[in-house]
Amino acid sequence: MSSRGRFITLEGGEGVGKSTNLAWVADHLMHRGLEVVRTREPGGTPRAEAIRGLLLDPTGEEPLDADAELLLVFAARAQHLARVVRPALERGAWVVCDRFTDATFAYQGGGRGIPPGRIAELEAFVQRGLQPDLTLLLDMPMEAAQHRLEGRLDRDGGTRDRFERERSDFFEAVRGAYLARAAEAPQRIAVVDADRPLAAVQAELASLLDDCLESWG
Repeated sequence: MSSRGRFITLEGGEGVGKSTNLAWVADHLMHRGLEVVRTREPGGTPRAEAIRGLLLDPTGEEPLDADAELLLVFAARAQHLARVVRPALERGAWVVCDRFTDATFAYQGGGRGIPPGRIAELEAFVQRGLQPDLTLLLDMPMEAAQHRLEGRLDRDGGTRDRFERERSDFFEAVRGAYLARAAEAPQRIAVVDADRPLAAVQAELASLLDDCLESWG
């Protein structure tokens, strides 16, 4: 196996089950003897988590400009890459991350309407060519995902963050942008139907991961 680690990201809109499946993917890889670093975006380091708080806080009196939001996302990403992702990959660990730049194209591009070219400029500046080796896109209809989100919030006693409070047309645009990204990069992005029982979703994830382990080995 290569001395460089591998970078796997999980993507999808609100309520598709990323957190549950991220933990499962990390465990699946660890059971195969790999060192796994589990992380998330925005966030992953103390300073990046502070930026995450600014992005998700729904209570601020000052509206957050879309361009400011985009720059904050990439500021958090730069810190995350420098402190967590690149060092882990360089020592041979596998990084499993909840969201990465596909989310930026989906949320700030599709949802906010920022031109993809502007996002791509920041992507090139911050990432310097680094891309995930595999992206698992958990996809399901928006209404079903919102129903799951409501159930989770009711169960956990949580409240919606700034993004979760967006309107349905925002989430439809996010989903459409994700699927367009997947169509443009089918070798990297695997679309997984998340509108199924968890066991079926994780069986497909296992197959995808094991195929990659064999081909990368």
